[in-house]
Order: sequence, then C-alpha cells, then structure tokens
Amino acid sequence: MEENVIPFLTALVRGAGEITLRYFQTALEVERKGDATPVTAADRESEQFLRREITRVFPEDEIVGEEYGSSGVGKTGRRWIVDPLDATKTFVHGVPFYGVLVALEEQGELTAGAVAIPALQEIVVAQRGRGCWWNGRRCKVSTTSTLNDALVLTTDISNSYRYGKGKEWEALSGRARMVRTWGDCYGYVLVATGRADVMVDPIVELWDIAPMKPIIEEAGGRFTDYSGMSTVQSRCAIASNGVLHDEILTVVSQAHGRIA
Repeated sequence: MEENVIPFLTALVRGAGEITLRYFQTALEVERKGDATPVTAADRESEQFLRREITRVFPEDEIVGEEYGSSGVGKTGRRWIVDPLDATKTFVHGVPFYGVLVALEEQGELTAGAVAIPALQEIVVAQRGRGCWWNGRRCKVSTTSTLNDALVLTTDISNSYRYGKGKEWEALSGRARMVRTWGDCYGYVLVATGRADVMVDPIVELWDIAPMKPIIEEAGGRFTDYSGMSTVQSRCAIASNGVLHDEILTVVSQAHGRIA
C-alpha cells in the first residue's frame, strides 16, 4: 500500500486501548474459552471497535481476529490481523504490560503493524519503508553487540520447557547479561525501542506476533523463527536488534542439536 497508514493505525490502536482502560483494574468478570484461556468484555469490545473502524475505512478488506475469527469480503488482497487484548492474563491481574495489536498484510506480506500499551500510554507503529515510531518519534533498536551484554526477554520461562525448547532457553539465557519476563507484546515493544535486546517466544499465535515483524524490521532489527526463517507462520519467534541475531541462532541451533 503506497498510502501512509501510520496515522490510521495509531488512531485505531489508541481507540481500542481506551476501551480496555475502562475495564482495567476493575472487578471484571473473566470467562474461559474452549482452550481454557481467559476472555473478558474488554477483549470483545476492543475487537468490535477494531473491526468496525477497519470496515468503515477499508470495506472490502478481510479481517481476522482472536475473538471473532475471519470476516470481510477480501477482494483487495489486504488482510488486517487483530489482537484486541494481548496478554489477557496480565490484564486481569491489573498489571500494565498488556496491549492492543493490529497488523496489515498485503498479498501475503506483512507491511505494517501497531501496538498500543494503553496503561503505559505507549504506541509503537511501523510501515514498510516509513520507519518505526514510538509515541510520534522515530525509534530504533539497541546497538548491543554481544549476548554477554544483552537483556533477553521472554513471556513465560516454563513455556520453553513445555513446548520443547528448554535446552535452547537454557543456552540463550545462560549467555545473557540479564533475563526478564517482560513478555507478550511488551517484550517486542522494548526491543523495537532499544530498551531490550532480544525477545523470544517458543509458542505464539498469528495475531500475537503479526505486527511485530514489520515493527522490529523497520526499527532496524531482525525477526525470525527459531530456525532463522523470516516468518510469522512457525508459531515461534525470535526478535532482536539484528546485530545479535546470528549469534542467537547459533546458540539456539547448537542447543537444539545437543543430546540431553
């Protein structure tokens, strides 16, 4: 898309984020979906807003979201991928590290993405060829050049063991200067804005990471799966400042091949 969608994406995630804040740190009813993950009225109202606004501006585009699946006529080759409230578990505990995520995919390529962290009043948005922007100012990844000096993030350490990447996590975290679980969408925001160096996710869904690829890349970093493929389809992800990425992949690959 030649059109600059950064203003639209910014307004979109800001509006949805304001909806979530109405429910944040309140006595909110939490339901369980079929996969036992939590869902709230905030999730649903946020996604309804996102779908309504996207359809209003781009009525012939397809939309896919976490709560309501796929909709839209899809005549244009454009698809909007939305996560109305990433890190719902964090949200219902009253912790501010949750977000609203939107990505634009054109002809199968992710070309733009936005993340709002409403409770922290942060928005990061990027479009291919137009850079990455953090609250209206250009942002970029860190310049950390070795894992020994790196801050490495993940969402839940136990997930690495649960999904067969425990050896990889031990090797990577063992090389890092510092490890924290400032994860989910906030981990990628920290990498894109140069406040952390690496974010790893052993298990993710498409809507969890679709915006992260264009955001990280436009900030000057690198986004791949654990094998080094530049994709969001593998249900795992590594985002880094780029400088560290080859070292990360070597560490992960060697650990994967190690005999337990």
